[in-house]
Amino acid sequence: MTSDSASSIVAGTAEGPVLAASLGLSFWGGVDPTTAHVIDAHHPLHGEQVAGSVLMMPTSRGSCSGSGVMLDLALNARAPAALIFSEAEDILTLGSLIAGEVFGCGFPVLRVSAAQFATLSKQVWLKIEAGALIGDGLCIPISRNPTAELTLTDEDRAVRDGRDGPAAALAMRIICTVAAQQGATRLTDIARGHIDGCIYAHPANLIFAKKMAEMGASVRVPTTINAISVDRQNWRSQGVPARFGAPASRLADAYVGMGCQPTFTCAPYLLDDPPQQGESIAWAESNAVIYANTVLGARTLKHPDYLDLCMAVTGRAPLSGVYIDAERRARVVLDIEVPTGADDAIWPLIGYVAGLKSPDRIPLLTGLGQCVPSRDDLKAMCAAFGTTSAAPMLHIEGITPEAAGAASPGTARIGVTLADSTDAWRQLNNGPETVDLVAIGSPHASLIECHALAKALEGRSVRIATIVTAGRNVIALAKADGTLSALTDAGVQVFPDLYWCSITEPLFPPITRAVMTNSGKYAHYGPGLSGRALRFGGLAACAAAAISGHASSALPAWLTPDTH
Repeated sequence: MTSDSASSIVAGTAEGPVLAASLGLSFWGGVDPTTAHVIDAHHPLHGEQVAGSVLMMPTSRGSCSGSGVMLDLALNARAPAALIFSEAEDILTLGSLIAGEVFGCGFPVLRVSAAQFATLSKQVWLKIEAGALIGDGLCIPISRNPTAELTLTDEDRAVRDGRDGPAAALAMRIICTVAAQQGATRLTDIARGHIDGCIYAHPANLIFAKKMAEMGASVRVPTTINAISVDRQNWRSQGVPARFGAPASRLADAYVGMGCQPTFTCAPYLLDDPPQQGESIAWAESNAVIYANTVLGARTLKHPDYLDLCMAVTGRAPLSGVYIDAERRARVVLDIEVPTGADDAIWPLIGYVAGLKSPDRIPLLTGLGQCVPSRDDLKAMCAAFGTTSAAPMLHIEGITPEAAGAASPGTARIGVTLADSTDAWRQLNNGPETVDLVAIGSPHASLIECHALAKALEGRSVRIATIVTAGRNVIALAKADGTLSALTDAGVQVFPDLYWCSITEPLFPPITRAVMTNSGKYAHYGPGLSGRALRFGGLAACAAAAISGHASSALPAWLTPDTH
């Protein structure tokens, strides 16, 4: 059997058993880098082993940190034998590219048509040779991925050829390879960067950062740093083992040494100088990317870890995707049925459902125009959307700055019903009613959220462990206006530098059996990352759980059918 050719994105040969899914997977928070098992409790491949497999899915989704997990798997001989996608994919592809380009342990990545994907996913075993993809009764030719010719400026070529040192040259070569894969014909300047690969979720992040630092890497544009894995100043006194705390701190030090700002926040848009509408930036961290594009109107792709540093070192990015006006348009319209009387939990819930309904396309959400979301509501929504979708942004009719005219007449429409929201609520609420930990700050809490939590506690002390993670800038403001004292007097712990998707024991209380959170993102990733059951609800419900140790398993009144 022969067919149209498959495209070689990253060259190589391999063979292995087929592991196929019709739904994208986030490797960070979805795959354990130590065992290579799928830990995303909400994914159809949950429990499966990816090591040595020919892994097939339409594209990836979720965190920009998936490239780092992929590199760590490759460095430890636990990566898939090959990846096969039916759509464009950057994050896991870059993990393979870095593994091969920098460390000599890459593996093939192919792109096939939707029809080929359907056929290949039924195979038991596939073999990738230099010019063919071979299965049982099947042989598909493999051709080089057709790419547009990339035109570099004299400055780009000088950097690529080593004028600014080996680190900048490597960074430019990687950017050029990614640009060709994305179909970019030239590069564009960026005004600022945000580094996501600074979380010590696995040794690969430190290995890469140390290598770039040793090669003399230095950022050329203002570059902030994401949350890290420890409270950088206090981890020793907090009982964090040196075997984890020391390399986690060295990883942060490596990026600071390369000229990055020690902001240590996953919400860089909460800093004093957020990007402006139309500004081209190069951010990683999925929630930050989606917020920057959606709410601020800035421009950044959902850049993978490691590419973020390459762009900060060169000040250049591939001119592709949502850097281009036409690519920012909505490709599907989601008509949202909004429940009456909903609390703040509705925003991450709608974001989560929107991502499920639009896993690979930028959507325009309608039906929300009469709502008045706060910046924190939109923050929570963007984070949840980025958990279930690969798209780098969304539009909300009547709310976000580029929503008017975002969808052309005749764009496909999908209804999002209260039943859809109810199903999502149940997916995110699998824990018991008795909870032992309340988790606030994924993404990092804002000053307004800190105010709201302090007010909801009303001077009462929490009964169970209650932890807020926030950026240093927000904590300083909360200290100045007395909010930090109000929270700590109530027994709330407030930690800088790390956040819920990077927090580990002992700061994450080891005795915890069930967690309550107001974050749709953490409610999704938490079971896999922490091994605990999760409950999800609004901030007031989290405060009530903190005081009582109880979180009702009943649907909220605004999702109960007989109230509408």
